[in-house]
Amino acid sequence: MPIDYSQIKTPAYVLDEHLLRNNLQLIKSVQDKAGIEIIMAFKAFSMWSAFPIVREYIPKATASSVFEARLAFEEMGSKAHTYSPAYKKEDFKEIMTMSSHITFNSLSQFHQFKQDIREHPESISAGLRINPQFSDVETDLYNPCAPGSRLGIIASQLPEQLPEEIEGLHFHTLCESSSYDLEKTLTSVEERFAKYLPQVKWINMGGGHLMTRKDYDTEHLVQLLKHFKEKWNLHIILEPGSAFAWETGDLVSSIVDIVNNNGIQTAILDVSFTAHMPDCLEMPYQPKVKNSEQGTIEGQHHYRLGGNSCLAGDYMEFWSFEKELKIGDKIIFEDMIHYTMVKTTMFNGVPHPSIAIWNDEKGLNVVKRFGYDDYKSRLS
Repeated sequence: MPIDYSQIKTPAYVLDEHLLRNNLQLIKSVQDKAGIEIIMAFKAFSMWSAFPIVREYIPKATASSVFEARLAFEEMGSKAHTYSPAYKKEDFKEIMTMSSHITFNSLSQFHQFKQDIREHPESISAGLRINPQFSDVETDLYNPCAPGSRLGIIASQLPEQLPEEIEGLHFHTLCESSSYDLEKTLTSVEERFAKYLPQVKWINMGGGHLMTRKDYDTEHLVQLLKHFKEKWNLHIILEPGSAFAWETGDLVSSIVDIVNNNGIQTAILDVSFTAHMPDCLEMPYQPKVKNSEQGTIEGQHHYRLGGNSCLAGDYMEFWSFEKELKIGDKIIFEDMIHYTMVKTTMFNGVPHPSIAIWNDEKGLNVVKRFGYDDYKSRLS
């Protein structure tokens, strides 16, 4: 049954368990059909109260920091595939204890830590991140292959023979992309790095594979991966983030006030775009609002939606509603589970949304409420 929004005290992020399971089933089916390994990227979705559900389908995760590696170890119950643009010496010992794979962003980082990996009592598979110098991502903020990118090693910087400790290569060029974007990336990888592929055991194709989007061609993805695997005799790893939580839940808010300035009506909410939905201002990403259409539609009521921080630009415009809004009405932002909670702040000390899981049989389970102590403990 659909989420009963009347049960929800706002503000709150609400994950729909049924929708999450649908995504997980699709992701696992791609993994099984292609004969590859898919792991979950915490950078998009690290709601660890949902990890017991995730583990039923996908048992491993990728980490981008010592804290994410620890979260994988403690809450996913498995060692992480860890990559960071730069490892600090004081963190690396802890990272090794919680990682099965460690990928280095540069040869200098690899040489700095290769002896640590050799001397570690448990085996760790080391890899290098490569930069194929191709990406279809148009927004530079999200383009890891933009000119001058700090992410990954270009082919001309590699020796003819990879260091003997290197067992894998890793690239990440996609952002909410299609299998056809991946196909173009693989062409660039083969053009620039073909001589290195026989030297390794695995290749990690990073994230950005939005296979749970309705128009995604999963069969093309499966065939593409199978062909690459057979051609190069490599173990293939994908680490999507958004695909896991895509369209699985909402950020539920309430209208606190409605103000009018020169004929522009703004419904001020108990959530903030800058604090709770930062991609809406950074990308800018246009969110979907339940029972509303974006723009000014003739014959309907038009509103800006305003956040509850003091940032002047903490609003988005315009949405049209069939009925006039009033204080206390709920405004529901759809598809707000991935790349939202992981990027939130407590700017201005605005109340932080609770985190909840909706189960069709059990109803609403609020797994986390935030209070003053959470705000205060972030600074000192």
